[in-house]
Amino acid sequence: MLHEDSILAVPVAAHDHIQGNAHAVVTLVEYGDFQCPACGMAYPLVKQLQHRYAGNLRFVFRHFPLAQAHPYATLAAELAEAAAVEGRFWAMHDWLYEHQEEWAPYGGAGLEAGVRALGLDEQALAATLRSPGIDAHIRRDFMGGVRSGVNGTPSFYVNGYLYQGDFDTLVHAIGRVIARQS
Repeated sequence: MLHEDSILAVPVAAHDHIQGNAHAVVTLVEYGDFQCPACGMAYPLVKQLQHRYAGNLRFVFRHFPLAQAHPYATLAAELAEAAAVEGRFWAMHDWLYEHQEEWAPYGGAGLEAGVRALGLDEQALAATLRSPGIDAHIRRDFMGGVRSGVNGTPSFYVNGYLYQGDFDTLVHAIGRVIARQS
């Protein structure tokens, strides 16, 4: 169900992590936490949506690490942002979710496997992780989520409106929006 009283406070912009057609009929924004089990379960479902609605769906990922519940979520977000500097955000995003059960229990040590798997330069990555821009991006995403009413992960917005419900209903909601625009 789309909640027209809960809107995305921060419009999608160039600094966001975006996949898909810039002129798509539907923009799906996810506020996610890489260590969140529910986000891990949503990940393959989002991939299905992207495949199903290919040219009509633009996907945006924003960080919302719930550090109190997930002690390595912020570190994982920082790692994804550091990979973004090398143009590898989406590769790291995918690796973090696809291997969540392998790294999440072990935190920092388990995350090193992702750096190696993606062939990232560990020294360059370590230097990038110390950059204030990394924390600033994550903080900007998080605060935008707070201002948008996000109170858990994953939180999805369809064309700027908060979506709440199960995955099948989300598929149908996106399909209806696309059908209306056709």
